[in-house]
Amino acid sequence: MNTVWVVAQKELLDLFRDRRTLLLGLLLGPLLFPVFILGVGGLAAQKARTQLEKTLELPVVHGERAPNLLAFLRSQNIEPKPPPPDPERAIREQDHDVILVIPEDYAEQWRASRPARVELWHDASRQDSQIPVERVAKAVESYARQVGALRLLLRGLDPAVAQPVFAVPRDLSTPEARRGMILAFLPYLLILSAFLGGAYLVIDVTAGERERQSLEPLLATPASREAIMSGKIAAACAFGMLSLLLILGSFKASFWIARSLDAGPFGAVDVSWLAIAKLLLILFPMVLIGTTLLTLISASVKSVKEAQSYMSVLMLLPIIPTIVLLIHPVKNQLWMFAVPFLAQNQAIMNVLRGEPLSLAEWGVCLGSGLALGALFWLLAARLYHREQLAISA
Repeated sequence: MNTVWVVAQKELLDLFRDRRTLLLGLLLGPLLFPVFILGVGGLAAQKARTQLEKTLELPVVHGERAPNLLAFLRSQNIEPKPPPPDPERAIREQDHDVILVIPEDYAEQWRASRPARVELWHDASRQDSQIPVERVAKAVESYARQVGALRLLLRGLDPAVAQPVFAVPRDLSTPEARRGMILAFLPYLLILSAFLGGAYLVIDVTAGERERQSLEPLLATPASREAIMSGKIAAACAFGMLSLLLILGSFKASFWIARSLDAGPFGAVDVSWLAIAKLLLILFPMVLIGTTLLTLISASVKSVKEAQSYMSVLMLLPIIPTIVLLIHPVKNQLWMFAVPFLAQNQAIMNVLRGEPLSLAEWGVCLGSGLALGALFWLLAARLYHREQLAISA
């Protein structure tokens, strides 16, 4: 253990002497993530408020066929406008978000007290058009209900007769669960940060020292190669956990600022220090897996560039469970906590939603992660015993 501590201390001191690398490794994430949260949250909130509160200019094709409907739309802060020469092209080229079309048989259906059809032309693939389309659709539905109630009253009927059953939604989700929905992107960022948090250091202390020919004298000392490798891994893990702690602290500060500035949905988020402690415990196995896997890769390649070429592939691993759960959400099951990346994803979401993890889930999540890290450690230790490791390519 003394050898492990000495090697870890030596690697951390070398890293802290390189101030530029230290600042990039420790402060890049904590500075970029708050900008992302405040910037994206603020822009989303500002755009939503603008689309909901401002007067919506709505092109109407053949508006003369439905004057009463247009008058009602004006009362809902929707201003009918003349249509463009080619409505379909205007929608495809994003000149307008939504266009209201009054069919030729609208007046006939209206006079016969039959359902009169109107069309809302829009492009469903455009997210920015959702709010305008919903505003117009809800206004038309409100107009339809109002006219329907008046028709029933003229016939001496109670409008309630036309609605024998109605559903009243009752939202049983907790504030913590709604907070978890807002932070659905957070597990990927945290897992990626933990998985590759010590990437630079762990590649440099093996493949980098091999290129600089400083690894051979270290391996020639009486200390065991397992202890030397473990010291390097311990240094990378310590650096990765420190970086992760700073990132989580920046998240907490960002959510506090967002709440103070009313910067979008993130203003409702408040991650407690207890939750941050749980997240650090959940992500520690991921830090260990990342550092031991990169040590294994660095010990098997011939140069730093070759080791770094694996980074693009490794960066895809944390996003796999996020995409799978986004497409096919499933209820937590115990076996999920034995699958790397998926286990951390589910555990992080439970913490953010304020839902407790059982002792079995904690045990499986931490045990499987530490076991995989130990397996990578054993494989890397075998490579450290190769004589070719000390020879620069």
